[in-house]
Amino acid sequence: MGILAYIAVGSNLANPLNQVTTAFSEIRNMPKSKLIKKSSCYSSSPLGYKDQPDFVNAVVSIETELSPHELLLELQMIESLHKRERSFPNAPRTLDLDILLYGDLRIDEPKLTIPHPRMHERAFVIFPLQEINENISVPPFGDIAKIAKGLDPENTKRITL
Repeated sequence: MGILAYIAVGSNLANPLNQVTTAFSEIRNMPKSKLIKKSSCYSSSPLGYKDQPDFVNAVVSIETELSPHELLLELQMIESLHKRERSFPNAPRTLDLDILLYGDLRIDEPKLTIPHPRMHERAFVIFPLQEINENISVPPFGDIAKIAKGLDPENTKRITL
């Protein structure tokens, strides 16, 4: 039996909705992993660097036997398939895959931090995460419903397909 992990999926270039839905399939096909649940897609305004298109975001849960570092490598390979470029912080991107939670593990390393350090500040992460698990607790911030109440829903809207 594997570890339950949550991954944020986002894109704002080259048909973002298609990038995100294609990533769902690629995550489903990762080795030693099983896609458990995927959220709806959400549109959100960019953070940081504002002069770029809106994002399409979602969250998936997986059960995985990959270590956190192996999982990160798999996700980076998927990003590479989508021609992800890291030109500057908060730059537009074809695909962004971030490990949000990996069981109850905590890691604080230069290339990997779990839980994701800013997830509790981001409606485009918290709303889809809450959609797929309304009872989850986000360490060290606590209950997701409480976190969601403190976020502004104005710039994060569920996309109706």
